[in-house]
Amino acid sequence: MGLLQPEAGVLFWMTLAFAVVFIVLARYGFPVIVRAIEERKAYIDRSLEEARAAERKLRELDAEGQAVRAAAERERGRILREAAETRDALLAEARRKADEEGARIVAAAREKAEGEREAILQDARHQVALLSIAITEKMLRERLDDEASQTRLAEKMLDEMESRSERKEA
Repeated sequence: MGLLQPEAGVLFWMTLAFAVVFIVLARYGFPVIVRAIEERKAYIDRSLEEARAAERKLRELDAEGQAVRAAAERERGRILREAAETRDALLAEARRKADEEGARIVAAAREKAEGEREAILQDARHQVALLSIAITEKMLRERLDDEASQTRLAEKMLDEMESRSERKEA
């Protein structure tokens, strides 16, 4: 016989050995293998479920994060608006105070300038009066050497004073 045509005895023993190995494997090996495969399948299913749960939680956290970011953005906007309003109010108050202070300083300066002007005018009047008196005195001394010119001058001055008083009464 050749290699391609086995003998009947070899064929019988090979079949018997195969049957024994198959029965032993079917009884003891396959259940262990099937159980390991089923455990592995259950582990993979649990892992997939946990991954889905983690993904759901991640989406929820992402949504919460978006909500927190939006709330923080709104809060930031509110704070910025309040800060701008406070800044504007402070600037307006500072401007108002500066205007008041400026007006007070200008009024004080005007008042001081008016006082100085009055003092200068008073001094000028006083100087003019002194000069007038001095000039008048010199003129009168030269003109009123005699008694007749003194009398004429006195009468003339009385007439002028009477005419002024009549004008004021009218």
